[in-house]
This record gives sequence, structure tokens and C-alpha cells, in this order.
Amino acid sequence: MRLNTSRISRRRLRMGGATMPLCSILTRPASAAEFNYKLATGQDPTHPVNVRAQEAIDRIRETTSGRLDIKLFPANQLGSDTDLLTQVRNGGVEFFNQSSSILANFVPVAGIVNTGFAFPDYDAVWKAMDGELGTYIRAQIAKTPIMTVSKVWDNGFRHVTSSTREIKTPDDLKGFKIRVPPAPILTSLFKALEAGPAPINFNELYSALQTKVVDGQENPLPIIATTRLYEVQKTCSLTGHVWDGYWILGNKRAFERLPQDVREIVTREFDRSANDQRSDIAALSESLRRDLTAKNLQFIEVDRSAFRQALGKTTFYGEWKSKFGNEAWTALEKVSGKLS
Repeated sequence: MRLNTSRISRRRLRMGGATMPLCSILTRPASAAEFNYKLATGQDPTHPVNVRAQEAIDRIRETTSGRLDIKLFPANQLGSDTDLLTQVRNGGVEFFNQSSSILANFVPVAGIVNTGFAFPDYDAVWKAMDGELGTYIRAQIAKTPIMTVSKVWDNGFRHVTSSTREIKTPDDLKGFKIRVPPAPILTSLFKALEAGPAPINFNELYSALQTKVVDGQENPLPIIATTRLYEVQKTCSLTGHVWDGYWILGNKRAFERLPQDVREIVTREFDRSANDQRSDIAALSESLRRDLTAKNLQFIEVDRSAFRQALGKTTFYGEWKSKFGNEAWTALEKVSGKLS
């Protein structure tokens, strides 16, 4: 129950026969949070990232008795992905969710999860990300002004969509104009396969497809659905060429300002929502094929091993191994198998 401080601010409360000033009981207005933070995301409000993040925020507010109030700003309301990366580094935004592919611009090894055709399935993904590889990546992020505040969330396996040619084999990618996020490893991947990748921020993607600046793009099915990319694309080739994750990241100074018990609650509740969101994406990846087919998006099954073999004949794996370093690459290959 909340105290109505406007009515009793001048009163004195009797407790156990003693009279105590109200100010000795209330250190701040009962309706005001001790900490007011922001969580920014790039996803549509209906995306599981935002649904589960809001649930975590609500639980955090309740469990901390309102001491920490986090406001959710979805759909790039506070800026593009790259803008938000700068804002969280500077402390203008306290929390944000960022894909590994974009985070790699700031912490290069975060992009190792986007190594082409490294993960065959989700069992391999979670073995890596909840294990040695994920621990290594978190440690590298922690060397910067930002930090991870929970386990990694799921952005899903990325697939190629097109408004022009059908992508069935590696040769079909040659000369194909495809939007990629501003992520060096994804640009490198499609260049190696002789496509024409164009780095474009996500908030500009729909218009770039609509105006034919590019012929296609690559994203997980939940993104294709929630942002209605099927309206400006005809086919979706199930390449699963990379898996990508979302990190819930915090400005280190802002996170450390929180009392220890509040920090523990934040991590616990975002971890809980991470597990829920992972289940959401897995389920959606199945149901969305039916839903998107009904919206006239044609799905094309491809031989992923053919794409991995084609990539292996290029310098892609060797170049990225040298950039990520032996320690990170060894952790990856423990799950992916030999990449060459």
C-alpha cells in the first residue's frame, strides 16, 4: 500500500506508543523511484525481445519495491543501432539490447558468433554461448565502458530474402545486391561469396528494399515478420548462414551505481526473460513459415553444406581466425567443428 504523502506529510506517526517524524520513515516520496533508467531496443514493440524485456522490467520494479524504474523504448525511438551504441557508452542510455553483429563494431570478438555456417543448430548455439565462448565474449565486453547484464538472448538464424532472383545455390549470390547491417563480418561473408553487400542501418531497411536500392536482405524470420519485410520481398531462402544473438548491455558506471541487491535482481530477471525469449524464437521459427507463406512469401530449401564448402574455398575463415585470435577461434571450433 502506498502512503499518501500529500495528506500526512505534516503529521507524525505513532508506532508502538512512540511518536516518530514521518521523515524518519520515508527517505523519498513513495511514488518516486530511486533510479530511473532507460532500455532502448531496435525491434518492433510486438517482437519477443520487447515483450519479454517489458516482463523483466515489470518484475524488477516489483521486486525492488519501485527503487529501480526502467522505461522501455522500442523500435529505435532513441536512435539507430549505431547511435544507441554510442549513447550507452556515454551513459545517455543505461541499458540497451544490441545484436552481436552490430556490437562487433565496438568489441570485435562479439562478431565471432556470426562466422558463416558455424552453427548447425540451436544445440550447438547454446552449448557455445552458455559455455566457454560466451564467457570469453562477456569478458572482452567487460573491458570497455559497457557490460553484459544477462545471458545472451536469441536473434535467430539469418536467412536471405529477395525481390528478384531466387537464391538456391552459392552461385546465385554472385552480383546479388543485398542489404547487410553495419557489421564487418557479414559484409565480408557476402563479399567472399561474390554478392554485393550494402551496409544499411535497420531503420532504413524497409525503404531501401521498397525503392530497390538493394534487391534483398538477410534477417531471422521474426524480424521479417514483425517489420513486414515480406511486403517488399518475394522469396526467402533458408540459408541459416549465421546465427546472431542479442546482448542486454548496460553502461558500466550506471549499473555499478545500483546497490548490489538491485544488480542481482536485474541480472536474475533478465536471465529469466532470456530463457523465455529463446523459447519464443524457437517456436516462432516454426509457426512463421506457415504465416509468411500465407502472406505470399515463398520459401526455398537450400543445401547449407554447399554454401559452407563454397565459403571454405575462400580466404574468409582464415582471415577471421586471425582477427578473432586463437583462443576465441578454438572455443568456436569446439562446437562448430573445423572451419576451413
